Amino acid sequence: MASAPHENPYSAAGVDTAAGDLAVELMKSAVRRTHGPEVLGGVGGFAGLFDASALRDYAKPLLATSTDGVGTKVAIAQAIDKHDTIGEDLVGMVVDDIVVVGARPLFMTDYIACGKVVPQRIADIVAGIARGCAMTGTALVGGETAEHPGLLGVDDYDVAGAATGVVEADRVLGAERVKNGDVVLALASSGLHSNGYSLVRHIITGAGIAYGSASAELGSTWGEALLEPTRLYTSPLLRLLDDAAVGSGIHSLSHVTGGGIAANLARVLPQNTWVDVDRSTWSPSPVFRVLADIGGLDLTATEGTWNLGIGFLAVVAPEIADAATAALQADGIATWQVGVVRDDARPEGDYEQGAKGVDGGAVRLVGTYADAGAPANGAI
Repeated sequence: MASAPHENPYSAAGVDTAAGDLAVELMKSAVRRTHGPEVLGGVGGFAGLFDASALRDYAKPLLATSTDGVGTKVAIAQAIDKHDTIGEDLVGMVVDDIVVVGARPLFMTDYIACGKVVPQRIADIVAGIARGCAMTGTALVGGETAEHPGLLGVDDYDVAGAATGVVEADRVLGAERVKNGDVVLALASSGLHSNGYSLVRHIITGAGIAYGSASAELGSTWGEALLEPTRLYTSPLLRLLDDAAVGSGIHSLSHVTGGGIAANLARVLPQNTWVDVDRSTWSPSPVFRVLADIGGLDLTATEGTWNLGIGFLAVVAPEIADAATAALQADGIATWQVGVVRDDARPEGDYEQGAKGVDGGAVRLVGTYADAGAPANGAI
């Protein structure tokens, strides 16, 4: 059938450019709040502009970059029609990877693909991204919203982002700095963060639980509990690195994302070193225990999927471990020791040996988790 005489053929194909323009107008103020004097050109240009003059102050500046999404967590946001926190998760997945090498984030861009542009929904997503950027000192300099009718359902969307940071060449963190006897500190997570949601959704679906249903154990609806935003570690860690008393003693950092605690710690350890992570030093928070119980799983079976209460790990010189712990605790992040780096003969047992193409150290989890409701060391 021919389109009506004055109908926009693109609209007839399912793409609403006017809705896209309205979404940009709704998000402008949130985006602008992330802009300092380094950002030029405002919102809506073909490319974001960032004044890199400050890099002249570095002896040898190295640019760090990261890109990621938030996985199937977006399905829960869609299920309960709550979209204002998923952007914080995106910043956590992207920007918090940059601080792992000791870099300070400069700017970020985002990409939202959807079946239909609903302006307020898009604005809510971007407001969350902007909020996360503000919390991490990152300028949100650009983005794209793409409408894909026929490919995605009208209520479906996915988000991704990329960020760039900078670090002085002689301050790059990594396995090469790690020494025998270094202490491994755990930094508490806020919950599931943005990993393992395919398992979460499988458990919830299999149990016939609706996301809008209340959970007495979690004190909220299931959807609200599962959308708890990812904790952002960048600013507290940068403050720690800038602290003259402890900064040089921070040797490597690990972001606990896909693969769990052991695999991600192994990536930032030297070859021929090993760590036994002591489970008895903390108690996984209720969301992990409740989900495991419903799914008929032992918590240890989920260690390669969920963070189980540890969102970041710091490998530090033993002489600054207490000071680093105190500083992070003062910044609102529960922190405690979970292990020590060793380079002697490794015990028999199953270790994660490196991960994701990195031929690093070896890590395993040992012992038994502290009892629920009685976290050791006040960890969580």
